[in-house]
Amino acid sequence: MSNSKKSDSYYVVSNPQPAADDELTVLFTGSSQTKPGHKPGPKVVDYFLLHHVQSGRGTYTCQGTTYALGPGDSFLIEPGKLISYQADEEEPWFYRWIAFEGPMAAAMLQQIGLSSQQPVVHTGRKRSVGVLYHHVQTVFQSRMIHANLKANGYLHLLLAEYAEALQPGQRSSPQLTSSGEHIVQQAIHYLSAQYAEPITIELMAEALGYNRAYLSTLFKRHTGLTPVTFLLRLRTDKARLLLRERPELTVEQIASSVGFHDPLYFSKQFKRIYGLSPTDYRHAMQRLES
Repeated sequence: MSNSKKSDSYYVVSNPQPAADDELTVLFTGSSQTKPGHKPGPKVVDYFLLHHVQSGRGTYTCQGTTYALGPGDSFLIEPGKLISYQADEEEPWFYRWIAFEGPMAAAMLQQIGLSSQQPVVHTGRKRSVGVLYHHVQTVFQSRMIHANLKANGYLHLLLAEYAEALQPGQRSSPQLTSSGEHIVQQAIHYLSAQYAEPITIELMAEALGYNRAYLSTLFKRHTGLTPVTFLLRLRTDKARLLLRERPELTVEQIASSVGFHDPLYFSKQFKRIYGLSPTDYRHAMQRLES
């Protein structure tokens, strides 16, 4: 049976507990099997609105450009932009939508390259996109106490799917993989974020997808330090900050907090780098501040 013979339907459910001061808030979500030729607009809305076409066809007009869309396509409506969209006369579309707002919304969309200049995403036959829209609907229907948090999580996953579709193969882009500076920045970010964990250079190299020897050579060429030395300096520098600012913590607790599981080894390395034991350094700082 063709889509044009299907009865039209419309369903929408709102966020049961929207947080007005959140950086990102999902407002509502819904789905519709449209009538042939159904045309909302031209109109404007005051929130971000994403539609995902699951079946059927139609067109979307934004900024004077009309896009022909079908199953697996999604389109973005930005706040204040004059738009319209219309279901096909023979194969009217079934689509899902999600509305959201907040200061983080525009930044996230810009980051993945989705805007009124590039409002359409082609995700093909990936079922995961439609499933994420459906998950948000299910969460709101349940009216669970943390619905807003779950909806935000699904929206992040949805935007990640769109980022992958808009920027295919970015990980293997020659501009990225051939840039030694970019690789070293990845390593620095990895070490800076996880310095307190029991990480090793082997684990880092595996996580970033590079050969250990190659990564270490590149790192030293750009920073003047081996990754091991950089991590040691990072940990002791964090410890120095805690020794000054957290007098209630013992030296052992500080050592553990910055990734040293042997307090004696920590004290030895700290004294080698700064010329004082952790305890003596703390006493010296206290005398300066008194």
